[in-house]
Amino acid sequence: MIERDEFLQELKEEKRLRKTVRGLLRTWLNEKTVAEKKGALEESRLRTLIQQLVVESNATDIAAEQPHESTGINELKKLLVNIIPTIEDDYKTLTSNKEQRSSFRAHILNAIQNSLEPVDILANADSEPTEELAEAEDDVTIKTVSDEEKFIPVRDLDQEEEVEEEEEAFSTIEGMDETGRNFAANTYNKIEKQILSTYESLASEEDRDKFYDYLLTNLKLYFDKFEDELKTVVPEPESPDYNPESAEGTADVTL
Repeated sequence: MIERDEFLQELKEEKRLRKTVRGLLRTWLNEKTVAEKKGALEESRLRTLIQQLVVESNATDIAAEQPHESTGINELKKLLVNIIPTIEDDYKTLTSNKEQRSSFRAHILNAIQNSLEPVDILANADSEPTEELAEAEDDVTIKTVSDEEKFIPVRDLDQEEEVEEEEEAFSTIEGMDETGRNFAANTYNKIEKQILSTYESLASEEDRDKFYDYLLTNLKLYFDKFEDELKTVVPEPESPDYNPESAEGTADVTL
């Protein structure tokens, strides 16, 4: 049988052990509560920060989306978003020499001028006074339309021939690089309809003038940016211990 003193000693040990466990458990629970409160506080701060960033971002977007006072400029912004990536990709493909890119740039700008000029002529003609038009009509000789001019292409083959005739309107600037000219012709074929469609939608002469002026100016600025970006290749630094004429092409170091 267990002695009375031994039994009492075991009870004391068990009581001390339980007290220690309770203390450890209480400490753990307190630390957990503090951590949870701290985590909740940090989460709350993070949410507040995110909300502030969202509000600031939305405010910036709204400010950036404020329309310009000119309809022509507003339409130009939308146009540039669509055509600049196409122009940039094709321009930066011409890496053989600067002459190719200069030719590309000149032909694109020249083509735009050639394409938009007839639109202005027609728009100005439509805005002439009725009396002047009536007088002009009296002097007009009725033109006989030939059978060939009456032809309406509907087959793919005939439409392709018509496209080829339109491409011939892309004038060549003599003395400039032919590769640059060819690339410019292909590029302009991709963007011409977008430019003409936007320009023709502007009935106001003031809007057309701003559109035309800002279009050419922005294209020139973008071409400058493209050229600068092509010059960002960093040359390899020279090393005094490297001998390129070495048979093995290794560092020529004297030990």
